[in-house]
Amino acid sequence: MNHPILSALALGYTPLIDRQRMVTATRLTVIPLRPDAQLDAADLLAAVSEVWPVGGPQVILNVLNEGLLQELLRAEAPAHVQFEVPAFMAADAGLGEALRALKKRGNTLLLKGRPSAALPAELNACFAQQVLDQDDEQRGGEASALPRLVAGLRSAADIDGAFGRGAAGVIGWPMQGAYEPPPNAPRSEIQADLQVIVELMSRVDQDEDIERLEQTLKRDPSLAFKLLRYLNSAAFGLPVEVSSFRHAIMLLGYPRLKRWLALLLTTASKDHSMRPIMFAALRRGLLMEELAKSMSDSELRDEMFICGLFSLLDHMLKQPFTKLLQSIPMPERVRQALVDGSGPYQPYLELVHAIENESVYDFRAAAEQLMLGAEEINHCVLRALNKAAQLE
Repeated sequence: MNHPILSALALGYTPLIDRQRMVTATRLTVIPLRPDAQLDAADLLAAVSEVWPVGGPQVILNVLNEGLLQELLRAEAPAHVQFEVPAFMAADAGLGEALRALKKRGNTLLLKGRPSAALPAELNACFAQQVLDQDDEQRGGEASALPRLVAGLRSAADIDGAFGRGAAGVIGWPMQGAYEPPPNAPRSEIQADLQVIVELMSRVDQDEDIERLEQTLKRDPSLAFKLLRYLNSAAFGLPVEVSSFRHAIMLLGYPRLKRWLALLLTTASKDHSMRPIMFAALRRGLLMEELAKSMSDSELRDEMFICGLFSLLDHMLKQPFTKLLQSIPMPERVRQALVDGSGPYQPYLELVHAIENESVYDFRAAAEQLMLGAEEINHCVLRALNKAAQLE
């Protein structure tokens, strides 16, 4: 469905992560491209509800426009939609009734920043948590009884520090830059439970026959089950149910099978601390694929998916890409983007980074380089987030 408001916005997204490193919600940041744009709150809620339906995952709206946010707070928002409310707006007596009505309907409200003065008890009770930027949280100040969520983190040490100071969760997960092993780190090998996937990818890359592939897969029955579950998901969109690995190959062919083995490789880690990175990698792959939908070459679209998906593989497997390339087959154009920072896919990767970082300046620059409009990009973002939710 078309939503005219999407042509006037830059959308960004990032996960909310609890102390167990579970992703508990997605924060969708909404940034108007022009301060004077006329923005329809109902249209935005309709677009959001298509991705996050009632009864599904939680979404937090972080709206960087006072007028639009005021409209949203007075609208009939579904109960699973959460809102970040800046402290200066929370202190506005004219919004008190709207905030109390949202609380009564079941919407979760997050207080963003520190109020200049303590809120009245009745108003403070409308908020479930407080969102603080890392610098503000570390600076201290008047203590709040609300559980804290910390945003703006720049490193794994920052995350550990925030949780050590009692944070209930963090918003965002630092993932920029190539993986660099710490000094004197022990030699890292690909986990045994991922070796079968790597071997399958190599055999598919070498066009080995189905019997050899099946023999490899039989070494890990749980992997076969997971592969079939992915292929039969609504997000994959196959016209019939896949009943066996051989049936899957007949329907998909080797190129598309390779792409879904890549998906398995980036989601099969049993390390709980990797959950936020797996969350990001899946969305990167699906978003890159959506951005490539206009390309006529299906091979390019599959490679774009793998490029986004593999862009965090070094952090997941704790090995630099130069080492990973020795064991994991990777298309040359994907290698160019991930290792050299060049090639045809690099500008798309820069756009994805801008969306993850909620940077309107980088969003504009990347969109102009690719000659893509905001509406097209935002539709891709929402479709990718919807597909990711279905797969999970």
